[in-house]
Amino acid sequence: MAARAASGVDRSAPVSLAERARHGIPWFVLAGVLVAALSMRGPIVAPTPVLRDIEQDFGIGSATAGLLTTAPVLMFALLTPVAALVIRRAGAELALMLSLSGVLLGTVIRAIPGFGWMLTGMFVIGAAVTIGNVVIPVIIRRDVPAARVGVVTAAYVATLNAGSLITSLLTAPLAALVGWPGALLAWSVLTIAGIVLWGAHLRRSRRDRDRWGERYSGDQPAGVVTRDLDPATLTGPLPVVARGRSERAMTRRPVTWLLLAAFAGQVMIYYALSTWLPTLTADELGLDAAAAGALSSLFQGAGIVGAFMVPLLARFTPAIVPTLTICVSWLILTVGMLLAPELTWLWLTIGAIGHAGGFVVIFTTLVVVSRSDNEAAGMSALVQGGGYGIGALGAPIMGALHEATGGWTAPLGLMVLIAVLYCVTLLAAGAAARSRRG
Repeated sequence: MAARAASGVDRSAPVSLAERARHGIPWFVLAGVLVAALSMRGPIVAPTPVLRDIEQDFGIGSATAGLLTTAPVLMFALLTPVAALVIRRAGAELALMLSLSGVLLGTVIRAIPGFGWMLTGMFVIGAAVTIGNVVIPVIIRRDVPAARVGVVTAAYVATLNAGSLITSLLTAPLAALVGWPGALLAWSVLTIAGIVLWGAHLRRSRRDRDRWGERYSGDQPAGVVTRDLDPATLTGPLPVVARGRSERAMTRRPVTWLLLAAFAGQVMIYYALSTWLPTLTADELGLDAAAAGALSSLFQGAGIVGAFMVPLLARFTPAIVPTLTICVSWLILTVGMLLAPELTWLWLTIGAIGHAGGFVVIFTTLVVVSRSDNEAAGMSALVQGGGYGIGALGAPIMGALHEATGGWTAPLGLMVLIAVLYCVTLLAAGAAARSRRG
């Protein structure tokens, strides 16, 4: 890096594909990103295995308890454009450090006695994770050789699921030993590990005179990524910066709203089920909290494999196959849970393909149908913002239906309906993408 400085190369300029191809994978950066990713979903789903205990201790109903996972998702909807501006101002590396620090702060606030403090902590965690959601794909696509972007981003998505798996599996056993507040606080260890590792990367960058604060300077906005990517290898959402009057035309395109509806359905089913799976399986199958959490962790754990499945299918099968695979996965999960809850382990394993791969299909479609890099950025902002805003309602609505009916038939019936609508909109958007390719 010092040699580059001596040669007069401007580090604030975007890194070309040719230059990226000459370098291998930056393993230290990759390790920092993957450890950070453990804190991008795990803290959100951590309360779900002990949700019944939280309800009893605070004297709240199921609909209110559902707000604990709704709060972060609302932050995704509201703050995604703000997060992009933070990255432009602070630089990608510092933005990720701010994200991890915010997650740690929110985890500590969540441990203060009182439901109000707990909900506040979840809002803080959601705001911090929003920055991480946007900045990690920026770092990967900027620093990783183009040929390896798909694999590395799939590893990132898999690590998101690994964080959820760990917290889903171990929160209830930890709570049995130290109480649920202590169990939730214990997961700050993962965030601290991410802060330490990423801090070491920042110190090394400064030591080597790497102007990390300017490497993502705004000259190359986060949305300008599609030229670097083969859509078949895309495994995560685009970073978003919505801008430009000319991009308003995208709101008049039906495919934009189809993608927004599909993303909203994806988010709604995923977070509603992630929130209530431990409680649902405990009620329906008579499991204790630890066993219910372990069973529910299948939904996160199998998603690790699902993250790599869609890019593989996209390379070796017709374009419609990944989309059909995701749709069938969601339908099997929701219908199976409704009709044969005793086989929950099977439905969760199949459904994990849907929740891990659905994001890939949606944002791959977005890349294909967008007519410019600017439109891809604006469309991504609209789809993510609107989708998260609508999808956030899933957990409290599912909780309210359970509270009103005293059972899980009505909530699961709603999930089946949403899955059907999801499939219709996703298949229609996929047809638009194939038409554009043709």
